[in-house]
Amino acid sequence: MDVPSITPGDEPVIVEPLALRPLRSSMTDDWVGLFSGGKDSSWAVYRALEEGLSVTRLLTVHPAGDSYMYHTPATRLAPLAAESIGIELFEVEPTDFGADDVDDAGEQGDAELVPMEAALREIAAEDGVDLAGVTAGAVESDFQTSRIRGMCDRLGIDLFAPLWGEDPVELAEAMIDAGFDIRIVQVAAYGLDESWLGRRYDREALSELLALREEYGVHPLGEGGEFETYVVDGPHMDRRIDLTYERVWEGDRGHLEVTDADLV
Repeated sequence: MDVPSITPGDEPVIVEPLALRPLRSSMTDDWVGLFSGGKDSSWAVYRALEEGLSVTRLLTVHPAGDSYMYHTPATRLAPLAAESIGIELFEVEPTDFGADDVDDAGEQGDAELVPMEAALREIAAEDGVDLAGVTAGAVESDFQTSRIRGMCDRLGIDLFAPLWGEDPVELAEAMIDAGFDIRIVQVAAYGLDESWLGRRYDREALSELLALREEYGVHPLGEGGEFETYVVDGPHMDRRIDLTYERVWEGDRGHLEVTDADLV
């Protein structure tokens, strides 16, 4: 598939509700799931499959450090998740984005998108690939979503973002009711202590998060970076990811250090 070249200085556009936009492509064309393994990107892939889109690749970016654009915790589990889902994985290993010392967040976001766009161009150039679009787990972030939309416009492909603009509590309940086994792998917010690390994101956890929203403003999907997740099982997966880990606590935040993982 031929795709347009990148034009320096292209500005990202603000998107309308994406799941409702008519798609330019056929459902039989190739779709790429922008995939971290977290609940949001996993839900986007799952919903795309449910809608009959032909998701033939998953694309995971492994930031070397902090990132404005990408989910960072536990992305090394992506090969196991992809194997369980049964979709080929394409991995990108960019150099450190330097996101801990940034003067212009917009320029930083644009720069971080470059390796993803290059990877999509590489996929589109493969024999037999007719790149139709990408799936994304965007919920509320115009910063991220507008840039992904702009990238798709440059590539001449569609964006399927079924979480965009949806009620976060309803989304959480839909994931839980669908059978997603979601684990909390990182926390950084008032009210979220070490006991949350490794905890299942279920209705009981959601109820507690809603109480913490009232008290501290914690977003029930972690949109403010309050927590990060990983999906270890779901209806789109053939086998569960079994994790062995240690909890790392740093006073007011913490994460899981995965020491072993297998499909069972």
